[in-house]
Amino acid sequence: MYKLNDYLSRGFKLINNNFFPKHKKLSTIMLYATDRCNSQCKHCYIWKKTPKQHLPLEKIKEIINSPVVSKNTVIGLEGGEFILHPEAEAILDFLMKNHPKYDLLSNCVLPEKLIDYTKKYKPYRVYVSLDGTPETYLKMRGVDAHDKVIQVIKELKGIVPVSVMFTLTPYNDFEDLKHVAKICKEHNCDMRVGIFNTMEYFDTKDDSPESNSLDFKPEDIPEIVKDFEENYDFMVLYTQYKRGNLKLSCNSIRDSIVIYPNGDIPICQNKEIILGNLYNENLKQIINKSSTIKLHKEHKNNCNQCWINFHRKYDIILYRNFEKVMPKFLVKKLLGDYYWNYPKNIN
Repeated sequence: MYKLNDYLSRGFKLINNNFFPKHKKLSTIMLYATDRCNSQCKHCYIWKKTPKQHLPLEKIKEIINSPVVSKNTVIGLEGGEFILHPEAEAILDFLMKNHPKYDLLSNCVLPEKLIDYTKKYKPYRVYVSLDGTPETYLKMRGVDAHDKVIQVIKELKGIVPVSVMFTLTPYNDFEDLKHVAKICKEHNCDMRVGIFNTMEYFDTKDDSPESNSLDFKPEDIPEIVKDFEENYDFMVLYTQYKRGNLKLSCNSIRDSIVIYPNGDIPICQNKEIILGNLYNENLKQIINKSSTIKLHKEHKNNCNQCWINFHRKYDIILYRNFEKVMPKFLVKKLLGDYYWNYPKNIN
């Protein structure tokens, strides 16, 4: 699903952004382009947001044409459910013609429309959500769309790379994970495992009774997860993070951003610290200004407050690959202090 060139391209941008923070280049931009949604998920309440907001095509054109965006910058389209965006087709057509390296994310509740859009507008990758068996899916998402996800996988495999996103939450379990992994193996597609995290933008609350109930041991993780690169490491290290035995600096905030439908750009997916708004400043100004540089410096080594897939998987891969070619003291010097052993002083 991800090739060596993807990692090399991102690595070079990270090095550039570390040494030249006033001249950043972005590796990934995730556009929460609309908060319209046709699911009713228990682990995300974006579908309850009112009034509904949309990032318009004209603003997306400005983003793509920004000097901080290169031809290798990956654009992600999600929501809510992106294909419910009132300008969805116009946005897809623009990206196909002007920035073909874009990913389309979907819950597959409208499979025919997703399949049609994918065949017509040729995204770089398609990500679909599947969180367990048909019974679990209905319980978690409030709609009966499990088989629609399978339909999309069957229709699109061989046309575009399809990645299935499974999120482990308080509402599903490892049997659901095994179910999804078997489907991915059957259809020869990638699986990406995420772990539930409360996020203000999704209106999940830290004081909800479920928010701190997700816990497991490394030996609980199904063996089949090892067949999908990156996920096993991510899950094992989460168990140490949960127990306070792991710390990683957050490098991804310097090269990867999310943008909300109202134009706000937060420092990361987890924190509602807003770097700026696209209706007040352009993208280049927001990510290169001195206040952003200061916030990046403060949070890079002093946060460690989430285990979000969008940020942490990249940091794990980064550290693991650097450890293969240089001693740990040099890795620390280059990327920042870290530990992921128990006890802490082993490192």
